[in-house]
Amino acid sequence: MVRVALLSNPRSTGNRSLLPRVRSFCAAHPEIFHYEVEKIEQIDAALRTIARVRPRVLVINGGDGTVQSTLTELYHGNQFDGAPPPVAVLPNGKTNLIALDLGATGDPIVALERVLKLAQGPLDDHIVTRELIALTHEENGVGDGLKPVLGMFLGGAGLTDVMLYCRNKIYPLGLPNWLSHFLTLLALLVTMFLGVRARFLPDRPSPVNVSLIRQGEIQGRFAVLIVTTLRKMLIGSKIAPGLPHSGALQLMAVEQNPIALLRAIVAGLFGKLGSTFMTGVHVGRGDEIRIEGERSSVILDGEIFSAGRGRSIVLRQTDPLPFLRLAA
Repeated sequence: MVRVALLSNPRSTGNRSLLPRVRSFCAAHPEIFHYEVEKIEQIDAALRTIARVRPRVLVINGGDGTVQSTLTELYHGNQFDGAPPPVAVLPNGKTNLIALDLGATGDPIVALERVLKLAQGPLDDHIVTRELIALTHEENGVGDGLKPVLGMFLGGAGLTDVMLYCRNKIYPLGLPNWLSHFLTLLALLVTMFLGVRARFLPDRPSPVNVSLIRQGEIQGRFAVLIVTTLRKMLIGSKIAPGLPHSGALQLMAVEQNPIALLRAIVAGLFGKLGSTFMTGVHVGRGDEIRIEGERSSVILDGEIFSAGRGRSIVLRQTDPLPFLRLAA
C-alpha cells in the first residue's frame, strides 16, 4: 500500500548531492511511490500519475521553484478529482521558508522518515491549512488572462534586489547557505547605514506603490516588501495576531531607512510586528494587494515577476490547501 508519494526534481541544486540518498531510502521503503521529473512542465503529468496510487501524503523534494510549480499545478489541475492529499515539503533549497513554516528542518531524509511515520497513523492532528498567493498581471486595469501563478512567500522592492544580489553574486561563490545569507545582510546594512554605492553591492530600490484593496495605499522606496501566507516571515519573526484587517495575505513594508529597518527587526524578533505603530514600518492584512511602479519586480518563491508603467502586479488569496506539519 502506498502511503507517501514523493515528487523529486533531480535538477534542483540541493538534489545534486541528496538524490542518491533519497533513491536508496525509497528503494528500502516500498510504501513510498517516488516520481522524478526532468522538467517543470512535467509536473502536471506527474501529479496525474501520482493520483492513481492514492497516497495519504504528497511530498515535494526540490527547490523553491519546484515547490511553487507543484502548488500551482496542484491548485489548478484537479488531478486528484477532489481534495488533494496533504502536502509536505522537504528542507531542500536555499531558503526553505515553506519547509520551515511546516516544521521541516535539518536533514531531508530525517524529514522524510518523519512523514512516513506520520502517514502510518491518523493524520488529522498534523494537518494544517494554508492559503496561497495567486499572482496575476494587469495592464491599464485589464487582466492578462493567464493562469495565476501560486506561491506562499513574495519579496519585493529592495528585498528583490537583495535576493537577486545573493543569488547572482554570493551563491556562485559556493559558500554555505548561512554564510551566504550573512554576507548578503552585511552588504545590505553597508548600503543602508553608510550609503555606499558600488557594483558589488545591492542596487538602490526604485519607488513603488502598494495598495491593500479597500484599506489605502502606501508609496515610497522600501528596503523590504514582503507578502506571505506563511505564519512565519523573516528571521523567525511572526506578525502579531489580532491585526485590524482580515485576509490571509500578510504585508510588511519597511521604508529605505536604517532606523525603520532596525525597528522592524527588533519587533519581529519579539513577535510584536503590527502590535504598535512604528514610523517607517507598515504592517497589514488583506485579501488583495496591488503593486505598481516604474520599475518594480517581485520574487514569488524563487521566480521573478516584473511590473512597469501601466502594468500592475496583483496578488489575491486562494482557498486553503491542506499541508502536513512535521513538528510535534
